[in-house]
Amino acid sequence: MIHSLMKMSPRKVQGESTKTPIVTGVDIIVNQRFQETSFTKVAYKKYNKDSMESVKVKLEEKRPDRVKPFVAGVTEQIKHTLVNFKNYQFFIGENMNLDGMVALLDSVRVV
Repeated sequence: MIHSLMKMSPRKVQGESTKTPIVTGVDIIVNQRFQETSFTKVAYKKYNKDSMESVKVKLEEKRPDRVKPFVAGVTEQIKHTLVNFKNYQFFIGENMNLDGMVALLDSVRVV
């Protein structure tokens, strides 16, 4: 991912022209060193099902009143994501741990 964000830019140093790599891209992706990953719809559904179950268990222990609103909200968001699945890029932390959170970037560009 980072390789696709790197560009060579001429930079003058004491009258010399050098090429220095400059990383450009979405700040949060670059600064947090997220790595792009890919999902199929089936894999994304499974990932969310597993993640939801884990969070739901913790909520049931500590905040049982939050379980229903959580499930309703997440279910609605997952439906929206699946409808627009082709518009998203998926990113995970640089350690590539899928047990962590997956960041989504809506890559629709307005021209």
